[in-house]
Amino acid sequence: MTKRKIIFCLLQLCLIPSFAQKSDQAGAGNLAYIDPRIGNVGALLVPTRPTVQLPNQLIRMYPQRQDYISDQISSFPLNIVSHRLGEVFSVKPSVKAPAIADWNEQQTYDHDLEVTRPWYYSTYLVDKDVQVEFAPAAKTGIYRFTFPANGTKALLFSNYNKDASAYALVNGNVLTGTERYHGNIKVYLYGEFSAAATLQVVDGKNIVKQDSVRGDIVKAAVVFSNNAPASIELRYAISYVSAEQAKKNFTKEIAKASFDNVVKQAAQSWQKVIDQIQVEGGADAQRRSFYTALYRCYERMVNISEDSSYYSGYDNQIHKEATPFYVDDWSWDTYLALHPLRTILNPSLETVMLQSYVRMYEQSGWMPTFPVLFGDHACMNGFHSSVTFLDAYRKGIRGFDVAKAYEGMMKNATKATMLPWRNGPKCELDDVYLTKGYFPALKKNEKETEALVHPFEKRQAVAVTLGHSYDDWAVSQLAKELGKSADAKTFEERGQNYKKLWHPEMKVFLPKDSKGDWIMIDPGFDGGKGGREYYDENNGYTYRWQVQQDIKGLRQLMGGAKAMEDTLDAFFRRGLGKSKYEYWYTFPDHTGNVGQYSMGNEPSFHIPYLYNYTGSPWKTQKRIRFLLDVWFKDNIFGVPGDEDGGGMMAFVVFSSMGFYPVTPGLPQYTVGSPVFSKVSIRLDNGKTFTVIAKDCSVVNKYIQRASFDGKEMNTPWFSHQQLVNGGTLELQMGPKPNKTWGAGVSE
Repeated sequence: MTKRKIIFCLLQLCLIPSFAQKSDQAGAGNLAYIDPRIGNVGALLVPTRPTVQLPNQLIRMYPQRQDYISDQISSFPLNIVSHRLGEVFSVKPSVKAPAIADWNEQQTYDHDLEVTRPWYYSTYLVDKDVQVEFAPAAKTGIYRFTFPANGTKALLFSNYNKDASAYALVNGNVLTGTERYHGNIKVYLYGEFSAAATLQVVDGKNIVKQDSVRGDIVKAAVVFSNNAPASIELRYAISYVSAEQAKKNFTKEIAKASFDNVVKQAAQSWQKVIDQIQVEGGADAQRRSFYTALYRCYERMVNISEDSSYYSGYDNQIHKEATPFYVDDWSWDTYLALHPLRTILNPSLETVMLQSYVRMYEQSGWMPTFPVLFGDHACMNGFHSSVTFLDAYRKGIRGFDVAKAYEGMMKNATKATMLPWRNGPKCELDDVYLTKGYFPALKKNEKETEALVHPFEKRQAVAVTLGHSYDDWAVSQLAKELGKSADAKTFEERGQNYKKLWHPEMKVFLPKDSKGDWIMIDPGFDGGKGGREYYDENNGYTYRWQVQQDIKGLRQLMGGAKAMEDTLDAFFRRGLGKSKYEYWYTFPDHTGNVGQYSMGNEPSFHIPYLYNYTGSPWKTQKRIRFLLDVWFKDNIFGVPGDEDGGGMMAFVVFSSMGFYPVTPGLPQYTVGSPVFSKVSIRLDNGKTFTVIAKDCSVVNKYIQRASFDGKEMNTPWFSHQQLVNGGTLELQMGPKPNKTWGAGVSE
């Protein structure tokens, strides 16, 4: 290493605190606790990403690398189009005359010289001697590349999707481009450099100078003169509508903005949403986990409207509409806690997102399950948007087209296939559910008879039955709210379908074949990869509890409150029954284990709160504190499973505050054990909901007594209306359980 490079590296080490301090000063207060690196190393499967973006906005960025452990970055995207589903427009710096091999080169960085904030990113490419910085806006962003003072300064552009892409350099500093995403969506780029340049492109085995390039795999180099400033900026805009709209986005948002001002404004956007919840007490580590979780709850859905226009992948048309259009949601993950959290923090935003679902139904003919940019990305099972619509309606959210939403819910419930990972009309297997009340399974090793069944995802027969029982209950409840008594009666009965698969001797939900005969399996391990023949990603001991809509009915099936409590205890204490190697080879999603409980997967989120329904809420308090402490540390390993863009982090936010929505669709919360001595939520109606936990500490996790708005409270529940009225929940905490508090069983 040359003397100059050694000096530069030492200077970088000295400057790192100022980089971090600078970005922290741009967003003070609670923003200091956010660390996007938390959970960047996954337990077994997908880790969190250190996403840089504005809350719920289109432009998202994180460096492309094998994983966080790797010390090499392959490229920097101009946009992450969809959570875990792809990027567009690749860029990376170069300090030598472009050669064809450079586009595939990995660039080494130092983790300790990387700054990652939601509103600002910086890394130092050690071998290149280049600093890369990024700041996001809504439809635009700025990269700043600081090169060595003398020598070649170049930026290498390419595409992530191998289909019909192009770049052009106009007037020496204007970059335009297109890239096809998902085969049929044209994404448009307009950008401007802070210095003049020339364009060089790969043409076969040669690199030539020309003003533009197009093809399925495009490689273009923007080369600046040796006399160009060391620091070069790329301001750019993205559009899904048109090239003209990309330029409009650029002019509107970022044409005259300085890099530092974009950082400042981005931090202010985050400050606004993060400071909506204020906490007192707790350790710094708990605040870091809490506020980082809250930040991840704003990763999606994202607003793709541009000047009242948007491209819809649901009919492949451009639409003009004043109401913003949001995409990128995975309802199997987010209906449980993320959507309910948004009904508290930003009901007006939840309204617009639900109206986006309605528009998707109108444009495609089906209510989506995993709505993304290119349409409904059929994943998992169930039509849980039905639960989300009901939950919002019962919490007073009326701004979406309720009648049209109900129409879509009904169409899905009566005409759509329930097959996992499939869209479209129902098939013979669905008819079994509609006539007999359960989804039919195959016997062990029996050959599949339905061609539509996904070859890997299988039938998931028990999981499908339980999930659709909940969805059907939601249809019945919204029908009741809307005065549709016949529908309400029909779907209320269907909401009880879960009982059809309850095995009275084994006390679990087991599969049946199309004739109605039991298929006797080991509920802890049978079903192939992820148990998908019968369950989904989790085993039968987890799915024993998938009856959020009728906990009383489940309790009766189990033999009463004491039997349910004992079964919960056994669930948290029962071993895997296999070696970890053997178990996780079959159930890689079943992570974050406490006995058979899996903190790392969504179907488990509500389970520790079920002690509140057995007359033993002190056990909920014990379990929740333990789970938060063990599985959600403030480090790179601090998320025990697939976080799924806010799906899991909403559990952390709720549970850290001390309450949780066990049954989305019922406007009610159940109490856990807050980790903070005081939580204040600023509501959009101008009021504040407060949780006070007197003497709260690591040791003092048990509720001794409680009151709500000064009135004694002896049950571990309160209503959404009490919350939005700006109520105060006050808890007296202590080191040992008060086994009499909340001991009455809810009916």
